Amino acid sequence: MSSPILTGETAAKKTESDPRWAKVQTRDRNFDGQFVYAVKTTGVYCRPSCPARPAKPQNVTIYDSSAEARKDGFRACKRCNPDGQSRDTENAALVEKACRIIEQSDEPPSLADLADAVELSPGYFHRIFKTATGLTPGDYAKAKRTERVRSGLARSPSITKAMYDAGFNSSGRFYEKSSAMLGMTPSKFRNGGADEEIRFAVGECSLGSILVAASAKGIAAILLGDDPNALVEDLQDSFPKAKLVGADPSFEALVAQVVGLIETPANRFDLPLDVRGTAFQQRVWKALTRIPSGKTASYSDIARKLGEPKATRAVAGACAANKIAVAIPCHRVVRNDGALSGYRWGVARKSALLEREKARKPV
Repeated sequence: MSSPILTGETAAKKTESDPRWAKVQTRDRNFDGQFVYAVKTTGVYCRPSCPARPAKPQNVTIYDSSAEARKDGFRACKRCNPDGQSRDTENAALVEKACRIIEQSDEPPSLADLADAVELSPGYFHRIFKTATGLTPGDYAKAKRTERVRSGLARSPSITKAMYDAGFNSSGRFYEKSSAMLGMTPSKFRNGGADEEIRFAVGECSLGSILVAASAKGIAAILLGDDPNALVEDLQDSFPKAKLVGADPSFEALVAQVVGLIETPANRFDLPLDVRGTAFQQRVWKALTRIPSGKTASYSDIARKLGEPKATRAVAGACAANKIAVAIPCHRVVRNDGALSGYRWGVARKSALLEREKARKPV
């Protein structure tokens, strides 16, 4: 049944008393497809997330369906296309297409070539790609190539074959690029990181024991727990062939800095990181760093932002694989109902971190 079109103060009160109006004001994409709203002054009906200039409540009528709005003489908004795919959905499909092109290319495609393939301008394509994946097209290509190099070195009978499988035609370029990707030479990586030096130190904070470890590239692990010895064992399991070196006083100062960020959460974690994971994991971890301090997001929220709404379980798996607590804030990810779910270092610590962030006023 179509809604009566009211005017003036009565119309405003009716709109403002409808709980769906709040979803329109916040442009909540989660309610797209569940209802539409029509604007009397423009004669169009829109999806809740329409990016158009907000309408005054006295000019708005909320309908359960597009059919009801059309029955009352309204036409579909051309900007948000309420009866078709949303702009976000269309963009996600284009980003997904670009990701497949990158993954299937031996050489990283140029920004111009990728934009041309999805029929967008380079600038706009670059923006939507970074919004959807958390990475620039160049960073995504680098992550996929790193993944191919790691996989190739692990399974190929020789470094030369791994080089060609990863799309490199020059050994000099391969060694230059792969050493930067891996944080060590290909031969050392092939040997399981043998003799890679990992400096570490164990300290105490209000959440229990804390271990901070770093390679020459940056912090490779921040581990939390109750037993310092168990944390060292965890580090050994993560870097089985590396040379673990007890830290000197200068490194212990770094540990103190990390502890300070736990005790007094900051909006940003500016210490250099040595992030090791698959391209998908790195996309997830990058997305986590974009969640503001004191805020949370669900696993499905993260999956949608990556343009892969069906990857909720994979997102949860990436969170569980994270070895750098706080700096990669997997504690800010919750279940769809807002409840706290599993956390590598215990739900109690997750709760404590969130409470501290919420209590701290934004800088």
